[in-house]
Amino acid sequence: MASTPGILTHWPWEPLGNFKINPYTDACKGLTKLICTGVFCWLKYVIVAPWVFHSIYSFIKGEGRDLTYLSIFPFMLWRMLHNQIWISYSQLPKATISSLIGALSLSKSTGKGIVIMVDILLFLTLDGIIWAMDDQILFNSILFYVGYWVLENAKHMPIWRADGMVYMFLLHAGPVEFLYYWLHRALHHHFLYSRYHSHHHSSIVTEPITCKYFHTDLENHRVFLWLAAVIHPFGEHIAYFFLFAIPLLAAILSRMSSIASIAIYITYIDLMNNMGHCNFEVVPNGVFTICPPLKYLVYTPSFHSLHHTQFRTNYSLFMPLYDYIYGTMDKSTDSLYETSLKRPEDVPDVVHLTHLTTPQSIYHLRLGFASIASKPLTSKWYLWLMWPVTLWSMIMAWLYGKAFIVERNTFQKLKLQSWALPRFTLHYVLKWQRAAINKLIEEAILEADAKGTKVVSLGLLNQASSYAYGEELNRNGEIYLEKHPKLKVKIVDGSSLAVAVVLHSIPQGTSQVIFRGKLSKVARSTLTALCHKGTKVAIIKRNEYEKLKKLLPKECIDNLVLSPKCANYGNWLPRRAMSAWRAAGIVHALEGWDANECGEKLLDINKVWEASLQHGFRPLSPPCC
Repeated sequence: MASTPGILTHWPWEPLGNFKINPYTDACKGLTKLICTGVFCWLKYVIVAPWVFHSIYSFIKGEGRDLTYLSIFPFMLWRMLHNQIWISYSQLPKATISSLIGALSLSKSTGKGIVIMVDILLFLTLDGIIWAMDDQILFNSILFYVGYWVLENAKHMPIWRADGMVYMFLLHAGPVEFLYYWLHRALHHHFLYSRYHSHHHSSIVTEPITCKYFHTDLENHRVFLWLAAVIHPFGEHIAYFFLFAIPLLAAILSRMSSIASIAIYITYIDLMNNMGHCNFEVVPNGVFTICPPLKYLVYTPSFHSLHHTQFRTNYSLFMPLYDYIYGTMDKSTDSLYETSLKRPEDVPDVVHLTHLTTPQSIYHLRLGFASIASKPLTSKWYLWLMWPVTLWSMIMAWLYGKAFIVERNTFQKLKLQSWALPRFTLHYVLKWQRAAINKLIEEAILEADAKGTKVVSLGLLNQASSYAYGEELNRNGEIYLEKHPKLKVKIVDGSSLAVAVVLHSIPQGTSQVIFRGKLSKVARSTLTALCHKGTKVAIIKRNEYEKLKKLLPKECIDNLVLSPKCANYGNWLPRRAMSAWRAAGIVHALEGWDANECGEKLLDINKVWEASLQHGFRPLSPPCC
């Protein structure tokens, strides 16, 4: 939102609902909001539905069949897909925003071959995501349909005309680029900037298409961020449309237009717009070495990134020519471009090794759909319709055969990465997959050790038992130390912190607890500690009761009872919460502890707990409905 919003700031269909959710602040209200906005965010598409159905009906019936009319809707879908491709691509090297309690910063150097040009500092939790990438596309589609009916020359256009293509790009390089330059400079005048363009410059960090808005809530200790994008107020989009429509209208009125030339021109605009906001360099240096004049005709992400940091330089649209002519080219443009092309190796201090869960969990990766990744992992009907993509991703994951990076961020002075094994929960159930999974984990640990990583924390089933057969997968990582005794990286299964979290989450004065589930290392250690404190522990399964009874000293056995009947209590973990296993690895590295935590070994529980609190981690309070 602009600092002092002017007229035509809001999109006219906003009353129909936008994809704006914050389902985590209150479990029940959030779920209701999620369901409601999930329905209403689609209502705005009703605006174009009559034209879409009419174009399809007319083409099928053969009454005034026109490919131009029919192609508007699939072209709208193509633009959405094109934008989604850029969104996914932009997430490959970038540090992603995590819900760490404490100081977070986006890493400058984020992966082999990519350097992010702008880094920022975030504090405390981040929450609430707005998905507004489609408003501009919907608006343009409406105008295309209106233009088709108003302009007689827009009907029955040929599929391709080369002269029309050349004509349109000459008009773009001349009038459009020139007029945009001065419009952009005008938008930076304080009157227009405060009412419109400041919305786009709300952050110096650029993002392709997606618009993530976070508000400030000092009372609840939350600070939220807006990532700058190619999203603008409605009034700005009106001006931009009429500006970009100059080549389109000129070609149509001169009868030189074609379906393909219009599609190519608009795709070019989307391509350059997304590329300029991706915040890392994608234009190779060889392009300008082979043809030096191209530096005046093609901008780069580093060129536009400087505009978002300096504000008074680099106003040009896609061709820096006019900044050179009018003296507004930033002096550091070339140096930033060269720096951005450098390819340093990103060495993480802490690696959290996890794995995929369900086949549909791929859509919750940062590379997937932001609107889906922002919600808890649940199975939705529309995800089942995407089974070809899901099946393809499963095959690719199987063939890839090694851990891959799914998240990068920094916490205090540590560089953090999350690696995922290309295996699903189902594989951990299968006994014949144990050796292959252990090999993948071993290779990931050795790779992290070779990079100089300090700590590898094992997440999910990578350090758990193979519960289908009751056999240990890797003894909580101990087998890797036995096989590679010279490992410098510390392996942490996070059990100590997990035990500490559970113990400190039990209300003071509790006299009895009921245990359900598998008697894992964390469960055994937690129940043993409770029995030592004098708390009665009720075990449901007899075999687990007998196992735990053998581990307890005689003076604590009386606190262990067998209770075959009890209620079934559910639990869930919100997406914004960090697991104790992952947090344990971070704390381990921050404290510089020179010890492994694997096998049956536990660190000092109280020491781990105090260290986690000192570094800003807090236990998750269960939500109340």
